[in-house]
Amino acid sequence: MNPRLRALPLIALLASAACDDRPKVTPKDHAEGLYVKGTSEYLQGQFEAALASYEQMRALAPNDPRLPAARGEVFLSTGKLAEAAAEFEAALKLEPKRSTNWSRLGFVQAQLGRTEEAMGSLRKAVALYPNDSNALEQLAEIHLKKGEQDEAIRHFTLAAGAAASSEAKSELLLRAFDVLGKQGRHAELLALSQKSVNEGVRSSGVFTALGDSLVRAGKLAEAAAAYQEAASLSPRDPTLWELVGTIHLQRDKPGDAIAAFKESLRVKDRAVVHVALARIQLAMKSQLGAEQELAAALESVQGNDVRELRELADLLVTMGRKADALRILANLSAEHDLVKDVDLQLATAKLAHELKDVALQTAACARAAAADPRVKKCP
Repeated sequence: MNPRLRALPLIALLASAACDDRPKVTPKDHAEGLYVKGTSEYLQGQFEAALASYEQMRALAPNDPRLPAARGEVFLSTGKLAEAAAEFEAALKLEPKRSTNWSRLGFVQAQLGRTEEAMGSLRKAVALYPNDSNALEQLAEIHLKKGEQDEAIRHFTLAAGAAASSEAKSELLLRAFDVLGKQGRHAELLALSQKSVNEGVRSSGVFTALGDSLVRAGKLAEAAAAYQEAASLSPRDPTLWELVGTIHLQRDKPGDAIAAFKESLRVKDRAVVHVALARIQLAMKSQLGAEQELAAALESVQGNDVRELRELADLLVTMGRKADALRILANLSAEHDLVKDVDLQLATAKLAHELKDVALQTAACARAAAADPRVKKCP
């Protein structure tokens, strides 16, 4: 018999055996697939589809402890807080030592106004897993709402220490800084921001907070260095280089100030920076340089930045162009949002008086008096 013909039945038998050996899909495998499918749908924002997948999973694996927790996340994302709380409570009955379930339940309870229950749940989460950043953050929020600032600061700081990403660390530290700042606890704010930087937290927000604290403490050289670090971490923010330049001016370092202001202009061309450069040129007795910077300022002015316009008006006065300055102040002082700005109204009235614009002077004085009855004398 031909050997090739004799081999055919054997090949057919082996193929048949291979077919018989195909893996069987068990109910457990099917349930796992539905869990993965539901999670994917949840992450894509397909909440109804996710709930449907989880419902099918429940028929196959009703006691899977992941199921109620997953459903709880869906309900939480859709704003159904009561249903979310019930699901996380069910998850805890199946898995009472899972810190995440306690953390999520505590968060939901806090949103429902069940503050004491929330604190109990969150404390259980932290007891089970001390580095639960979400639970620590929520505890901080609750303490803050209760007016317990020290505990809020402590928990925001602990949450920052436990946070996985540098961005999250920075945001949590900034919350702690904010509480300290609002209480006027500037020495503590300086200490905490310096400690954070020393421990390797590098973000523009943290370095900016450190710079602000150092300025308040009168440590201008260190403040300039902090703002420069912040600028390097936030390359699209022109104001940080402007702060560096302003500090160098205060320290009588015009060369460094010019360099910093030019870095600010590299980020964004702004009139207020050209005004600062013009003032430096005037101090250096360079009328031509000042005129060039004034021209650049007039070219780049946006027209909707009050600070920028007031700085420009002041420079125009300094450079003998009072009529142009008065036009700017006249427009600003008539703005609805600025009619109660007493300083602006008085400055407008004073310049109008110098230029003998009686109507504008009278109007600005009237607005100043209406904004503050204590104003008795108006130029």
